Amino acid sequence: MAQAATFRWDERARLFAGDIEIKRPKTGQDQPFKQIACAPTAAALSDVGAALIGNGGFCVSEKPLPPDLETDSNHFLTLTGGSSGQPKIVCRSQASWISSFEVNATQFDFTENDCIAVFGKLSHSLALYGVLEALHLGLNAFALDGLSPRTQRAALADHGISVLYATPTQLRLLAYPKGEELPGVRLILCGGGDLNPSTRAAARTLCPNAALHVFYGAAETSFITLAGANTPDGSVGQPYPGMVLRVLDRNGVPTTGVGEVWVQSPYLFERYMANDPADTRWKDGFVTVGEMGKIDTDGNLWIKGRKTRMITIADQNVFPEDIETLISTNPQFGACAVIPVSDRTRGHRLIAILQGVQNAAMAQAVKDICHVKLGALMTPQKVLFHPSLPLLGSGKIDLVTLSNWVEGQV
Repeated sequence: MAQAATFRWDERARLFAGDIEIKRPKTGQDQPFKQIACAPTAAALSDVGAALIGNGGFCVSEKPLPPDLETDSNHFLTLTGGSSGQPKIVCRSQASWISSFEVNATQFDFTENDCIAVFGKLSHSLALYGVLEALHLGLNAFALDGLSPRTQRAALADHGISVLYATPTQLRLLAYPKGEELPGVRLILCGGGDLNPSTRAAARTLCPNAALHVFYGAAETSFITLAGANTPDGSVGQPYPGMVLRVLDRNGVPTTGVGEVWVQSPYLFERYMANDPADTRWKDGFVTVGEMGKIDTDGNLWIKGRKTRMITIADQNVFPEDIETLISTNPQFGACAVIPVSDRTRGHRLIAILQGVQNAAMAQAVKDICHVKLGALMTPQKVLFHPSLPLLGSGKIDLVTLSNWVEGQV
């Protein structure tokens, strides 16, 4: 049977914004392409539903997009996270997501009794993906953006929601403060950042019957790897079904060391709508978005960081993400960002930023742990505290805004 080329709203599926049911439109979208504002969520869901019924192209965004954007009925537009700059507009075929809907239905044994919940704005591809997957497969979908964690937990319990798509930040907020367990949740799919041990433990306490899978991917690639119970700490797991991975050195030769991650799969995007970034390149059906990593002998992928964030300190390459992971996975520190600033002698020096009030003892503890685990070269020279780390709609830290803040502090 030929696979459907466009998204559908299966008649078995129901759609909710919190407790408000979004009725299936009687008529579809009346134009070939529509820009959909992500807020209010109920209106956005209604517009997405009309696009599905009318087989129209669409893009859900937080801010207005150029008025001349359009796609045909087999495509749609989504946005990158924008953690290190302006979000990029990604064009992909609807079939590219439909391919992974079918994989997930088999991989995770979806049945008509499953209900999927998402927690972010629909302008974030993870939330949009979860909603579209549910509707396409005939499952109920709940968008819980903008609700308090307590209200979100109540919705999960009251509606028998069994599958969660969430970022680590969304999981952390959902799990604290501790509330009643959610035994009906059987599957948590977590992507969009590192899941630290304390958040992982809190999620397991909140959802004691849930299988927790962290996945790695990007707006351009969709799923790349999937981690499970046997994945080594620090690895993002093994290739998602249908995904082919290569790690190439600077000469384009496969390497067992750290190199650029290239991927090939049915889930890839087609193009950017404007301003192609230099780090995204295609070759022989493979694409890279500039991520650096390595594959171990068991086939597990270990991500080092974005090539665009790699810096030089005393003639050695340093990935700030390595330092961020070490700090943020320590339960006494929590969320963290590491920002490089220029240094005339060493090339760069590192500034770590934690959330909270000034704490000299904690700042020294951060430096001590980094020095022991990573060495003097990768130890932040300064630790700052921000009252509330700026976040993007995706739940990731807004590095551009934070970098501007750091400039005023040092």
